[in-house]
Amino acid sequence: MSKSVAGPEIERLIQLLAKVPGLGPRSARRAALHLIKKKEQLLGPLADALAAARDSVTVCSTCGNVDTRDPCTVCTDQRRDRGVIIVVEDVADLWALERASAMNCLYHVLGGTLSPLDGIGPDDLNIKPLVERISSGEGAKEVIIAVNATVEGQTTAHYITDRLDGLDVTITRLAHGVPVGGELDYLDEGTLTAALRSRTSL
Repeated sequence: MSKSVAGPEIERLIQLLAKVPGLGPRSARRAALHLIKKKEQLLGPLADALAAARDSVTVCSTCGNVDTRDPCTVCTDQRRDRGVIIVVEDVADLWALERASAMNCLYHVLGGTLSPLDGIGPDDLNIKPLVERISSGEGAKEVIIAVNATVEGQTTAHYITDRLDGLDVTITRLAHGVPVGGELDYLDEGTLTAALRSRTSL
């Protein structure tokens, strides 16, 4: 059993940091030590920022994004194309698409994917609110399903397509295949197969 050389407050900080994705116990100890060394420049402002986030961050009741307002900044931005809704698994995916600045449209966060083995069914995801958004007649003309190319992601995409069947909306999905700058020799067979099936005319 390892002996603790830090006080209980520091140990608690390390334990909490270790729960952050990407940080294990060793990385958490290094991060905690760095924060303590930079107490005035980092630890204090970080504590203030965490407290402010705890008190002000909320989940958008329309799309599922996280923001300090509800509806969120994306949903209330009148400059966006309200005829297109991109469906994503998680808020991190929404943020990634926003960073890419590929489209200026609306989003809908599912909160995960269907996974019977993990006990995640349609009622555990934000699928019903998506159907309600589309059927409400608020102007959505296209739904882009931008879920990950996993078995669970594809199952979720098919389920959503079935649920939206019969509504006056075009359903599209992200293309899968060769990434920009990718070399064929380094790609896996699944990616190459998807690229061939999704080939387009020149």
